[in-house]
Amino acid sequence: MAVYDKRLISKLERKANLIRQHVVRMIYLAGSGHPGGSLSAVEVIVALYFHVMNIDPKKPDWPNRDRFILSKGHGCPTWYATLAEKGYIPVEELDTLRKLGSRLQGHPDMRACPGVEASTGSEGQGLSMGVGMALAARLDRKLYHVYVMIGDGELDCGQTWEAAMAASHFHVDNLTAIVDRNMLQLDGPTAHIMSVEPLADKWKAFGWHVTEIDGHNFKEILRALEKSKDVKGRPNLIIAHTVKGKGVSYMEGAVSFHGKAPNKEEYEQAMEELGGKP
Repeated sequence: MAVYDKRLISKLERKANLIRQHVVRMIYLAGSGHPGGSLSAVEVIVALYFHVMNIDPKKPDWPNRDRFILSKGHGCPTWYATLAEKGYIPVEELDTLRKLGSRLQGHPDMRACPGVEASTGSEGQGLSMGVGMALAARLDRKLYHVYVMIGDGELDCGQTWEAAMAASHFHVDNLTAIVDRNMLQLDGPTAHIMSVEPLADKWKAFGWHVTEIDGHNFKEILRALEKSKDVKGRPNLIIAHTVKGKGVSYMEGAVSFHGKAPNKEEYEQAMEELGGKP
């Protein structure tokens, strides 16, 4: 079992807090966006980009790079902020979120923003793309790994389960899917809208290797992501239990902040809680 240096964990925690500040500021300045699902995904995306994935921001099209797909495309403020902190785009560009002519639109566009591997937003499509990329690596004799983050709300989409079945059938073991299990979607609790439990057992029945973790605990995240590389012959699923709106008290667990920007007072409170400057 891997033991992670306290300095690494501290570094990732500081980066996650900075990403949260960026996310809140971006959405506030835009006057629209999806803070809840952006904030729940922060730790997983930070762990991928700042420790796990084999990538080079100076060569965003490097053929051997690991791939990341944000299937829950509305959570892109976290992805944009991470790409900026990693060096793919200028940090100053984050303030242009959802502005006319910006490369950073409300859902990611692979034709516009460096580092974005897939244009997503219509729910349920990302895992299919990931299966295709992972199979392409096999055909091209490449060693890259593909990571796909799925929102638990989009588990309602049948295409997700078709992709899950295909990945298992073709033994796609260079694919790891992560479910951002924050228990809320646009209209309310996932359990009320379309229950997906027993979630782990369903994926296991589809032939996937399944791990459940605290999606805000870097040690658990890193351990699960590293372990997924060692699984052979079947795809990997990590169920990351998270809190929607994590890090901002009045957003945590609040379905109202699925797709609503904070007002000025709320923005200032959020930045104070995160230790940032309004």
